[in-house]
Amino acid sequence: MSQDSAAVPDAARKLAARRRREIVAVLLFSGGPIFESSIPLSVFGIDRQDAGVPRYRLLVCAGEDVPLRTTGGLELSAPYGLEAIARAGTVVVPAWRSITQAPPPAALDALRRAHEEGARIVGLCTGAFVLAAAGLLDGRPATTHWMYAPTLAKRYPSVHVDPRELFVDDGDVLTSAGTAAGIDLCLHIVRTDHGADAANALARRLVVPQRRTAADLGHQRYLDRSLPEEIGADPLAEVVAWALEHLHEQFDVETLAARAYMSRRTFDRRFRSLTGSAPLQWLITQRVLQAQRLLETSDYSVDEVAGRCGFRSPVALRGHFRRQLGASPAAYRAAYRARRPQNGAPEPVLRPERVDRPERGERAALGVGGVDRFAAAAVAGHGQATALATAEAGEIGRPQPDAFAARLPEASLSRGTGRPVLPGQRERPVG
Repeated sequence: MSQDSAAVPDAARKLAARRRREIVAVLLFSGGPIFESSIPLSVFGIDRQDAGVPRYRLLVCAGEDVPLRTTGGLELSAPYGLEAIARAGTVVVPAWRSITQAPPPAALDALRRAHEEGARIVGLCTGAFVLAAAGLLDGRPATTHWMYAPTLAKRYPSVHVDPRELFVDDGDVLTSAGTAAGIDLCLHIVRTDHGADAANALARRLVVPQRRTAADLGHQRYLDRSLPEEIGADPLAEVVAWALEHLHEQFDVETLAARAYMSRRTFDRRFRSLTGSAPLQWLITQRVLQAQRLLETSDYSVDEVAGRCGFRSPVALRGHFRRQLGASPAAYRAAYRARRPQNGAPEPVLRPERVDRPERGERAALGVGGVDRFAAAAVAGHGQATALATAEAGEIGRPQPDAFAARLPEASLSRGTGRPVLPGQRERPVG
């Protein structure tokens, strides 16, 4: 997680004289969810100086000249328009109503102008789509809600989307994941502006954790078969459906290409353009997902699970399972079963095991390398939703650039420096 704006000083711009960081403009649009919209209003709009929290000045701005109707049919009245953004040193876009719609051009112009004049621009959850539409995320790391991360990466390929992060601080442009992560990012902004004591006091007032990280959510990751909605109308959808129904069989990407009546190269290109993922990476992730379900719901041995998920050997299963879920199959099953009898009890955190680069013999046993560039996280049977996506670029021995710049959770800080490793900046290839 990129949490220290000082780590990217070159991203900062000189703030215009008329702008002040403690003046926060929150940009609201019609159709936006009320919960996400209320987060910056609560953090920056309430005077809590009695609790040791420095005061911000809040400007709630309408991003368009229409009635601002939000979830539940509520209608809001913003006291300011886009012109008020010219005074703000921090501009927050808490959400956007639909990832399929283009934001109003006037709002995008106001965001670009604010950024050019040194304002800090913040996108919470789907607000990242507004920042991306304004061109403010080009060439930058960013995150958004896990469910919409594939769409963001596909629509804006120059954005380095990492849906595993709670938030990403790239200096003067910051983005957060889903709803609760918006609180984490706002607390981070207070911590950056006024120090840990002020942020901790605010967290106590809001009755939320003082500082969460992605590791705090646990690494019992539940992957999903989900793909972008637009693939449903594509001829490749039939091939994808066949692959999901035959994961227990040993087949490769050439088999899928043949079923689609395409050459391997054409199939790779078409599959990646639709899903944002290479077919080999996607296939491995689906096999790991199937193994995860069998470990949860059956008494098959790990060797039997490997065979029923189409892996060539148990070694292949163990290698890919550990890379995606941070634990061995046996450890995952033990942790899952340990929490099952305790209804309502907190789930144990499955700490990631260190993943060392496999030796040559092990790499040969794996047969293929790489994992899904993005696998959306979702509920997995027990009702506890967990946001996750895993990524690793390219095949073993042949890394490829990817919009989801890969790195394992424990590698989020560069060794010895304490500085975040941004997408595309891994110190060494993994597995």
